[in-house]
Amino acid sequence: MDSFKRSFKNTLKEDLGLAVYNTGYQKCAAGHSWGPALRDHYLIHLVTSGQGSFKIDGQEFVLHAGDLFLIPPGHLAAYQADAQNPWEYYWVGFNGTEASRLIHLTPFEKDSPVICGGSTDPERLKRRLLHIYRSSGSMPENDVRMVGYLYLFLAEIIQGKPVSALESSGAAHLKKALKYIQYNYASPISVDHIAEYVGVSRSHLYRIFNRQIGLSPSEFLQKYRMNEACSLLRKKGLTIWEVAHSVGFSDALYFSRVFKKVKGVSPSHFIEENS
Repeated sequence: MDSFKRSFKNTLKEDLGLAVYNTGYQKCAAGHSWGPALRDHYLIHLVTSGQGSFKIDGQEFVLHAGDLFLIPPGHLAAYQADAQNPWEYYWVGFNGTEASRLIHLTPFEKDSPVICGGSTDPERLKRRLLHIYRSSGSMPENDVRMVGYLYLFLAEIIQGKPVSALESSGAAHLKKALKYIQYNYASPISVDHIAEYVGVSRSHLYRIFNRQIGLSPSEFLQKYRMNEACSLLRKKGLTIWEVAHSVGFSDALYFSRVFKKVKGVSPSHFIEENS
């Protein structure tokens, strides 16, 4: 088959948090090459047939059908079709405030900007890229359609990312800790009690909470108790002392200080506002 190229370059780049810069597909001639040069956006290629080479940041990869390769902005890169079996590929270039976060969710790594075929479904990825290309145009609605299909394309790649044993065990430990807090917040439990129940050290429990929910275990326990306290304070007939004891505090004055720190008002003021 003769070489060909079908492409679209977006000149609008509407600020949607994510914008498609260019998209297309190409059957390359033998030895056809690009670079070395830099891009100002993220560029992902899907190889659909043939083979070629990809160089970036001093590394070189030989790629075949089903493989994906990523060029991040500001990285010197080059790629070339094989002389005997030149490749065909589909691509999409994009950037925006959401781009870096989404790329971070994919299996692409800084030292390995390649995803080998087998971890993703090449035919599904090809269809997503074709949808992006066929949605191209100069109107705002074209931008929105292209970005919509770009999200679906990236979702396919993210879906293929394996969950590491560390992430898996961390999620299991967090679930166990949250359940323990849910059932025992009314007792005078501490972070040490939670760590002992989960079966990890206090420092490891801190890392799990901080990584998964952005709070320390003690901060989460305090917030959980104060949320439960709010529910009780809305009920008529309960004293502050009774509420404090119901959420794991033996000292009503200390409870009041913690409540004001977390909620911004004293328990008595909260009762007045919600009476």
